[in-house]
Amino acid sequence: MKKSIGKRTLDEFREKCKAFGLKITPQRIAIYQEVLNSSNHPSAEAVYRNIREAHPNISFDTVNRTLLTLSEMGVIQIVEGSGDVRRFDSNVEPHHHLRCIRCGAIIDFYHRKYDQLEIPKEIQGKFSVNKIRVVLEGVCSSCQDNLRE
Repeated sequence: MKKSIGKRTLDEFREKCKAFGLKITPQRIAIYQEVLNSSNHPSAEAVYRNIREAHPNISFDTVNRTLLTLSEMGVIQIVEGSGDVRRFDSNVEPHHHLRCIRCGAIIDFYHRKYDQLEIPKEIQGKFSVNKIRVVLEGVCSSCQDNLRE
């Protein structure tokens, strides 16, 4: 199911942009909405492909830079990968990811114990931890089914 930017969410987005000194442009809104509407953690290339028909003058560089800016603003997150292209997530609530090493699918999951991981003593005092996100890598059920066929 696609989400859309409702009035409240758009107002919040405008306020965040204002706080960061950014103008509200149709391109920024389209990029944000594309990530918000995606359930598969899109790459910059996927976002670019999906919005360029509505915004034919937009460049890939603009999409990529905007995604990085939206991440800095905290309205989306970058999903870390193992050498793959950077992917983006509109879910900024604490959660974790399952990543399929065959098809590249990324699935959100929630696990309270992971949210409360104890920071190892050798790191305490040397590093300030702001966020904990666990990424589990393996083979998704769809890819497992395809292997069996």
